[in-house]
Amino acid sequence: MGAGVVFAAVASPKAEEGATTRFGNFEILSRIGRGGMAEVSLARVLSGPRKGQEVALKRLLPDLAKNPQYVDLFCGEADLSRMLSHPNIVQVYEAGAAEDTYYIAMERIDGRDLGQILARCRERRIVLPVDFALFLIHELLQALAAAHTATSPTGQFLNVVHCDVSPSNLFISRLGEVKLGDFGIAKVWALDPSKRKGLWGKVHYASPEMLRGEMVLPQVDTWAAGVMLYELLTLCRPFTGRKAEDIAREIVRADPIPIRDLRPEVPEAVERVVSMALHPQPARRFADAAAFADALRPLYDAQIGTPLAIASVVRGLFAA
Repeated sequence: MGAGVVFAAVASPKAEEGATTRFGNFEILSRIGRGGMAEVSLARVLSGPRKGQEVALKRLLPDLAKNPQYVDLFCGEADLSRMLSHPNIVQVYEAGAAEDTYYIAMERIDGRDLGQILARCRERRIVLPVDFALFLIHELLQALAAAHTATSPTGQFLNVVHCDVSPSNLFISRLGEVKLGDFGIAKVWALDPSKRKGLWGKVHYASPEMLRGEMVLPQVDTWAAGVMLYELLTLCRPFTGRKAEDIAREIVRADPIPIRDLRPEVPEAVERVVSMALHPQPARRFADAAAFADALRPLYDAQIGTPLAIASVVRGLFAA
C-alpha cells in the first residue's frame, strides 16, 4: 500500500504541524510517515482496555476516503491483518472510522526496519555476522509460514500471499523482536484470486514467475526472503540495473554472482540454501516457507543469532 516503512520508529519524530491532537479515541503524538495511500502517526489510546498504550495509527488519506476502490483496499488490509496472529507479524488491534476517516490501530514497533539497517551497514561498510543474517530470515520465514497457512474464524483457508516482502516491511524492535508488516497488497490476492497476476510490490524482490505474469503463489514470498538473505550476507542485491526493466531482465535470468565470490567466509551449506531459494523454477525451490526455515535452522548458532544480540547490534549501528 506504499506505506510499509511507516511502522519503523524514528529517533526524533516530527510533530504534526497544524494537526488535531485528538482523533477519535486517540491522541496524536507525532507523525511517523506517509505513503501513497495512508499516513501513520504515533498515537496514544485515550480510553478502553488499552488506555494509555501507544500505537501506530494508520489513516487513509482524506482525498482517497471517497474512492470505493481505495476504501476497499484499506478495509481489506484491516480485515486480513486481524486474522493473522503470530509473534513475528505486526499485530492489528482495531480498525474503524472516525471523523470521516478510516483507520487501523496496530502494534507500535519501537526500532528500525531492515532497509534502514542495511543502509547503515553499507554506509559504514559493516557486514552482519552470518548467524545474525540467518536468524533474521528464519524469523521472517516463520511469519510467512503462519500467513500462508492462515484460516478465517470459520476455518476457511485464506490463500494469503504477502507479495511485498522486502527490507522496508521487516522490523526489528529495540528488544530484538522481528516483525513482518504491511499486508495491504496481500488482501487482493487472498480474497480475489482472479487478480493473482501482474507485478505488485518492489521489483528488486519480485520473483521470475511474477514478472512473467504467471499465477502468483506463496513461492513469490519465499523467493523474496531468499533475495533478502543474499542481501544481508553480502550487502549487495543479487539482481540490479539502472531501470526496472533491466532489473526484471536480470531476475528472469536468475544468475546472480555466487555469494562466496563476494564473501568467501560464508559456509558452502548457506550458499546452497540461498541458491535453492533463488532457483528460477518455483518447483525447484523449497516447498514452502516452513521448509526454508527448517533448512536455515541448523546453519546458525542459536547462542549467537538471538533477539538480544540482534538488538545490541542495531543499537550499535545507530548509536542509540
